[in-house]
Amino acid sequence: MNFNNISFILHKPQLSENIGLCARAMKNFGFKNLSVIEPKPIFPNDKIIATSVGAKDIIKKTKVYSNLEKSLTKTDILIATTVRKRDFHIPSIKLQDISKLNPNKISILFGQENNGLTNKEISHANYILSIPTKSNSSLNLSHTVALIAYELSQMSFSKISSSKIVTPASAKDIEKFLSFLMKILEKRKFTSISSKRDNLEISLRNFLKTSKIDQKQIKTVYGVLKFITK
Repeated sequence: MNFNNISFILHKPQLSENIGLCARAMKNFGFKNLSVIEPKPIFPNDKIIATSVGAKDIIKKTKVYSNLEKSLTKTDILIATTVRKRDFHIPSIKLQDISKLNPNKISILFGQENNGLTNKEISHANYILSIPTKSNSSLNLSHTVALIAYELSQMSFSKISSSKIVTPASAKDIEKFLSFLMKILEKRKFTSISSKRDNLEISLRNFLKTSKIDQKQIKTVYGVLKFITK
C-alpha cells in the first residue's frame, strides 16, 4: 500500500489535544499526510505538539487551509465521515472497500468534535463512511482517526481490479466545473438569495457525484460550457 496517497483532513477542529492525538494515531499506523481547515486553536501550539508525542514531524508538515474547497485541489476521491444518516444520494462505502478504489489521491474528511460535518460540507464527498456504534453516538475525533488509520494499514491497495469499483470524476475536477457553473448562474442572476444558492450548489454537486460522471466526460462538458459562454 502506498500510504502517501492517503490524506486525513480535520475540518474546524476545536481542541488542541485532539489535533495532536490524531497526528499521533496517524504516525502509529504509517500515515503522514494531515491537513486542518480553520482550526479553532492557534496552529501549531505547545499542547498540539505535546499530545502528538512522536508525531512532531507530521505537525510540522501539516497543511492549514481557510476553507474546504482549497484543501481539495489535489484530491481525486473524498470520503466524508459521519455518524448521522443524511438525506443524500452519495453512496456509502465500507472501510474494507476503500482498498478497491483506484485513484491517485484519497482524502478522508472528519468534522469538528461537537457538530460533525454539515450537509454542505458532506456534499463535496464522493463517498460517505460511517462507523456504527451500539449507542448510535459518535466516537471521539482522535479515536475515529485511529480506528480508520488502523483498518487502512491492514489493507493492500496494490493490484486492484478496475472492475470492482469504478472511479468517478475526481473531486477537484467536479469542484472546478461546479465553481465555473455557479459563476455563470450568478452572472445571469439565476438565483440571488444566498440560501437558495447554497441549496442549488448542494443539489448540483450531489447530481454530479451520483451520476458517476467520469473524468473525460466532465472535462468535455466543462469545455463545451466554456466555449458557449465566451
